[in-house]
Amino acid sequence: MNKKTGIFSKIYIFIIMAFFYIPIIYTVIFSFNSSRSLTHFEGFSLQWYEKMFNDSTMMQAVFYTIAIAVLATVISTIVGTITAIGLSKSNRIVKIVVEQINSLPIMNPEIVTAIGLLMLFSTLAVKKGFMTMLLAHIMFCIPYVILSIMPKLRSLDPNLADAALDLGATPWQALTKVIVPQIMPGIVSGALIAFTMSFDDFVISYFVTGNGVNNISIMVYTMSKRINPSINALSTIIILIITVVLILINVIPIIKDKKMKKENERI
Repeated sequence: MNKKTGIFSKIYIFIIMAFFYIPIIYTVIFSFNSSRSLTHFEGFSLQWYEKMFNDSTMMQAVFYTIAIAVLATVISTIVGTITAIGLSKSNRIVKIVVEQINSLPIMNPEIVTAIGLLMLFSTLAVKKGFMTMLLAHIMFCIPYVILSIMPKLRSLDPNLADAALDLGATPWQALTKVIVPQIMPGIVSGALIAFTMSFDDFVISYFVTGNGVNNISIMVYTMSKRINPSINALSTIIILIITVVLILINVIPIIKDKKMKKENERI
């Protein structure tokens, strides 16, 4: 029974992994196709990468996507971290109420959030464009940052900051040199989630953007009715960047741990 269960588990995992990665591999392969066909590979070519870099509309969409994702990530991470630390020092009732409010944007369907933001900006007569999209992305990224940091704060000794203050640290030093380093894994996780959510968002972005301000998701949607293999080239580059970032995030801590072990052995 154990052997059969083991074989079944391996087959099941293989099927799941294939389901996840075959579309990605397919996209990468056909980004090098010499023809416009998305079903027949007729030869190796870099023409779609060249056309992608020469397409001003596509490059503009890439710029807006990265700019908004980076700004939204930085701002939401700072605001979310401060909020989470403040909540950890608040009384139980305030903490419960704020945590429930924080969960609403996460559980709320994106279309409802998008319509709500559209109505808000329209009511305030705010011209839709880069700023409205940035504000919308910051709004839906903050809850994910708070949600990632709170478990780390709960695991800390509640007297840690007081101990730092007793030893002569200022409140700012206690925050930046004691609390923040201890919750850094949660901050990094929250920032990565915020960046991914912002980079990938379509529904909310589509409702709050203005003329001339499109991210990659909106651009792909407008091209969905006509074949454009340059999208495969753009997707391949994004996949490559994400892969490199994930490798660095996982490899750098291992290298640091090895260096720390070697230093400890020398001592």
